[in-house]
Amino acid sequence: MGRTNAMGWADAVGEGLTSLENALEYHLRVNHFPPIDSAMVPVALQAIEAAEDEDYGRHIALPEDVVQWRGMSAAPTWAIVEHLHLEPFIESGF
Repeated sequence: MGRTNAMGWADAVGEGLTSLENALEYHLRVNHFPPIDSAMVPVALQAIEAAEDEDYGRHIALPEDVVQWRGMSAAPTWAIVEHLHLEPFIESGF
């Protein structure tokens, strides 16, 4: 159900019914348990941009005091896309 919901939000962004930022915030807070902190929205935006550039190895800084990836303060795009389930937003190709 989470993927279907994310696909619906991605479609809504594509149709201009909401912003990508609003859709991602909803996706991170509602489609995940426990909910993912909204401080990750800018990280998700950067990961989507890197994925659209097919730069899955690009490291993206993570918000301090919110999360780390394998003890580091940055994570590769592929890991962010995978863990935040961002595929529907990339596939939409805004």
